[in-house]
Amino acid sequence: MVDTVGIEKKTILIVGAGGFIGGFIASEALRRGFATWAGVRSSTSRRYLSDPAIHIVDFDYDDTEALERQLREAAPDGRAWDYIIYNLGATKCANFADFNRINYQYLRNFTTALMSAGLLPSRFLYMSSLSALGPGDEKNYTPMDSTVIPSPNTRYGLSKIKAETHLETLRDFPWTIFRPTGVYGPHERDYLMMIKSIDSGFDFGVGYRRQMLTFIYVDDLVEAMFKALDAPATLHRKYIISEDKAYSQKEFRKIVARRLGKRFVVPVKLPMWMVYVASTVAEKAAALQMKASTLNRDKFKIMRQRNWNCSIADARRDFGFEPRFSLERGIDITVSAYLDEKRKRKEDGV
Repeated sequence: MVDTVGIEKKTILIVGAGGFIGGFIASEALRRGFATWAGVRSSTSRRYLSDPAIHIVDFDYDDTEALERQLREAAPDGRAWDYIIYNLGATKCANFADFNRINYQYLRNFTTALMSAGLLPSRFLYMSSLSALGPGDEKNYTPMDSTVIPSPNTRYGLSKIKAETHLETLRDFPWTIFRPTGVYGPHERDYLMMIKSIDSGFDFGVGYRRQMLTFIYVDDLVEAMFKALDAPATLHRKYIISEDKAYSQKEFRKIVARRLGKRFVVPVKLPMWMVYVASTVAEKAAALQMKASTLNRDKFKIMRQRNWNCSIADARRDFGFEPRFSLERGIDITVSAYLDEKRKRKEDGV
């Protein structure tokens, strides 16, 4: 059991803290004065968890009994954490069954162990995804909101809605669910690929019909989390988290190109059939090597979706969410980090 460490402080456990978003959550928790625990797997990188004030906990999510024991041993003075943010998940998998295992079964094992250990927090914030809702209105481009009936069309989205449904079935469990749109910021990998492409002079788009994209800068997402944790109105509610504006592919390209100092970028529109073939081949080739491919059939369905426009009215009403970072401002910071890393790699001869 952990000795009494900052018990006068609020305590928080971040599950799935080793990734891009998890590192930002941990940093913000420390900045706010929380006694902070980071739940990771033994194989997880600790790159963004270097602060010695963070209590690192290795969890075995496959074994409920082991998980219960690990929770009891890690609990601050044997008491429940004030808050738990569950950020664990997989967006791409070599084995499709792993979506269900990691995104649903791990959550189920964790909540079972948490309840068995008697360590329910005052609030449990689950990070789902806008993909749990499935395709939006592609005729009138109506923004998605809380009234939309989920109809996920990807393996990732299905596993997320399954996890959400599990939380809803738990009696007296203090859940809140976030469904963020595309999260970007320094060190995020998927949007980095788009930035690199534009930096090379090309911007690859999919399909010829209008596509509206939405984004949320990582700092805005993290701030929304901490606001929601303390708001009574957020208990047993689900929220879409996004900047309150949608952008076309052209607008995104211009913002990135301007920050990169690129005066001319060639827009390349790829037909849907070509992207589908490339996605299928990349997925199968990676599977033969037991690896997960960034380009896969799930990714194709996400790229094919034309309307990612969404409403944040519920988040504004219930916990005063107001994004501070426009896409222009967020891209400025993100591209600066990319250019700094690019410069450093060049200096190091990499």
